[in-house]
This record gives sequence, structure tokens and C-alpha cells, in this order.
Amino acid sequence: MPLSATFTRLCLDLLGAANVVTEPERLRVYECDGLAAYRTPPDLVALPETAEQVLGLMRLCREHRVPVVPRGAGTGLAAGAMPVTGGIVVGLSKMSRILALDPLNRTATVQPGVRNLAISEAAKAHGLFYAPDPSSQIACSIGGNIAENAGGVHCLKYGLTVHNVLQVKLATIDGELLTLGGPGLDAPGYDLLALAIGSEGLLGIVVEATVRLLPLP
Repeated sequence: MPLSATFTRLCLDLLGAANVVTEPERLRVYECDGLAAYRTPPDLVALPETAEQVLGLMRLCREHRVPVVPRGAGTGLAAGAMPVTGGIVVGLSKMSRILALDPLNRTATVQPGVRNLAISEAAKAHGLFYAPDPSSQIACSIGGNIAENAGGVHCLKYGLTVHNVLQVKLATIDGELLTLGGPGLDAPGYDLLALAIGSEGLLGIVVEATVRLLPLP
């Protein structure tokens, strides 16, 4: 079922016209990820700029029962960002700021649209780097890395994304902010952070992440 005019108008009110894509020719950009053999044009693409906008969008989608597919940089090869007919794609590319870099505690707090390689570039001045290095690291985003539990050549020594993320803030489908993990290497109770990493956006949309930094070899 196509999206209603009311839902589209509410998205425009929430995000602004510059952050909502509805034109057929622009929607084609989002019809697949790196696995181009499978394509489905989305009905609408939302490009939030803040965590608050993501939360508002999730509440709106839940109220109108609209399916949601999160999307990072679209470099994945597993059709994880392929749209669903009658649903929307939430692209996180505009949330691309490094919020904090703490060389003493060897951590970086970033928005989901930050490129994988950009973290290492920012940390290099402090003799640090972010270990997971998928082959698309020059373009792929940290939110997508978390969704897919990305690895790379360095994972043989330093582990996958799940071994290098300390904390994640997720927007749930109810429009609530859920924080998993913490500043320490481990926390009491169930390891829900490891459950969320690699869940391909099914459990929530990453709006912020704190990752481990390691000394440059």
C-alpha cells in the first residue's frame, strides 16, 4: 500500500523539505545497496540530521504502521538496506559528526553517518586508530558497520566491530532512546550490546556510538 499524503506531509513538517526525498528519479539512488542484483524503489527517503528527528520519525512510523529500513552509506553486499514496498528508508548520512575524541581513555563518540576511516584519520594525531577496517572503509559508515558487525583484515588481530564498540544509543520503533553498554570494557547483566551489533537494524536505529581506539602499531 502506498504511503498516504498525510504521512508524507507529517514527514515534511518534521524534517523539512530538504531532508525528504519523494521524486522518482532521486528515489532510484536508494533502491539497493552494494548488492545491485536486487532492487526495490522506496516510497520515501527520510534524511534526519539529529537523534531527536530520528526518534520523532520512529514515533510517526509506528503510529501510521509504516515499515522502516535504516541505511548507512549503502556499501553493504547483503541487501541489508533494500527498501520494503510501502515503507520508508531512513538514511543516516547527514548525521556525520565526530562528537568527542578522548585520547586519554582511547575512545571516540560519533554519529552513525561518520565514515569508518574518518575515525582513524581524526585519532591519528594522538597515535591512535579504529581497528575494524572493512574493504569499503573509505566510504562505509560506523552505523552500518554496527548493523552488520563489520570486520576487515585487522579483525584477525583486533576482532570485529562487536569487540571494538563500548556503547550504542538506539532509536527504537516506539521512538524511545535506548542506551546499551557503557564507558567500561564490560558491564553487569546480559550483554545486550552484543545482541544489537549485527542485528541489521532490526532492534533499533543507531543514533550514536562510542568506539574503542587502539595505539597505532
